[in-house]
Amino acid sequence: QVQLVESGGGFVQPGGSLRLSCAASVNIFSINIMGWYRQVPGKERELVAVTSRGESTTYAASVKGRFTISRDSAKNMVNLQMNSLKPEDTAVYYCYADRNWFGQRGTYWGQGTQVTVSS
Repeated sequence: QVQLVESGGGFVQPGGSLRLSCAASVNIFSINIMGWYRQVPGKERELVAVTSRGESTTYAASVKGRFTISRDSAKNMVNLQMNSLKPEDTAVYYCYADRNWFGQRGTYWGQGTQVTVSS
């Protein structure tokens, strides 16, 4: 079992920045894919950015160039630096982990953190 705890959401004006963090209860080297999804009411959850154990990254087209995902292996955390935020970035952001480690397999989600971008 993997617990994911998010922090760093909040309210920001357009053009501002926020940094989300996700702390895992296990060594993140044991996690294949870790990252962030987001969801707004009435819509499906969508990928924002993910990073692999090999530190390759994938970004949604809508955030590329504005958001940066990074792994902090020493702290077992994944961070999402969000710059030049837009109102359409408003959503609940969920940390995600996909683990397949010596037979320990599972997909895990954090509880979500609200990000609101508004003037």
